[in-house]
Amino acid sequence: MKHFSGVIFDMDGLLLDSERIALETFGEACVQLALGDQTALFYRCIGTNQQRGEMILAEGLAGKIQIEAFSACWEQLHQARVTAAPIPVKPGAMALLEAINGLGLPVAVATSTATARAREKLRDAGLLDYFHHIVGGDSVQRSKPEPDIYLQAAQVLNIAPERALALEDSENGVLAALAAGMTVVQVPDLVQPSAEFRRHGHWVLASLNDVSGHRFH
Repeated sequence: MKHFSGVIFDMDGLLLDSERIALETFGEACVQLALGDQTALFYRCIGTNQQRGEMILAEGLAGKIQIEAFSACWEQLHQARVTAAPIPVKPGAMALLEAINGLGLPVAVATSTATARAREKLRDAGLLDYFHHIVGGDSVQRSKPEPDIYLQAAQVLNIAPERALALEDSENGVLAALAAGMTVVQVPDLVQPSAEFRRHGHWVLASLNDVSGHRFH
């Protein structure tokens, strides 16, 4: 990683095992509201900001339920879950952040989650102090898969996008970082990339534990 000028991380599903909690509580909400299996709809929202996610859900649930009613039910279930226990940190996250810190590289988070909420989640997980900047989904107009948030993160780190290593779990996030011109590592979380998606020219690794020793050439 030495030849990079900085490292930019996604958060949910990459650093934090939060997407699994979101999916489980999403499913519980669907059961409570008699909506059937809407897992495919949930997967379409992964990596997007709140506004885009709500648009996808509203379209997918049209004629079945008002999006406000669904969101309120899901939020109540989700909040109860994360209040009861902290969101787990993904395997290898702490060790990788320590290794990057040892190299003296600047580090940012580029997450679709709103900035204040992202800082709160990272603080609760004991990770906040590793990052020089947090760029949330409310910092840019266009959500992933557009490149805006990664370009913003490179700007606040004062590095050229092509000199940045971006770490992502979702396809939307990978597309955003690639569009920004960065070297991209995907560590899949809930959804494995298809053979077709792997042709985008990024690295796909099984775990954050594999990043430090990876040869980027």
